[in-house]
Amino acid sequence: MKKIDIAFIVDDDQIYVFGLKKLLAINNLCKNILVFENGEKALNYITPIMSNGDELPDIILLDLNMPVMDGWEFLDEFTKIKPKLNKKIEIYMVSSSINPADMEKAKQYEELTDYLIKPISIDELSKVFNEEGSTSE
Repeated sequence: MKKIDIAFIVDDDQIYVFGLKKLLAINNLCKNILVFENGEKALNYITPIMSNGDELPDIILLDLNMPVMDGWEFLDEFTKIKPKLNKKIEIYMVSSSINPADMEKAKQYEELTDYLIKPISIDELSKVFNEEGSTSE
């Protein structure tokens, strides 16, 4: 199994982010974690390095409801730049929303790997990181 080099957490909930980073670190699931408080900041990081696959994330854990640019808006913009990326990036929508409309909308995005409900358990997190690692070798 390949260890994930870079993961992005795109979420404005500082307490959730703190706990998620601890889980990733304790379970040694990822080498580097970058946190962005909204989708715009994550896109602003990705856009200038699009052609450099080594610096792009392997996984993005994306919140749905955030200020400035929410998860849906991020996905809409990501869809536009995806063809220019030199790396396959797995995106997981991680939300506290159990609204069936959100879950259905998520299925419309081929860029989205899965829709996960907060809080994420360590078992779910391990599965996400181990599945991604096994497909990218």
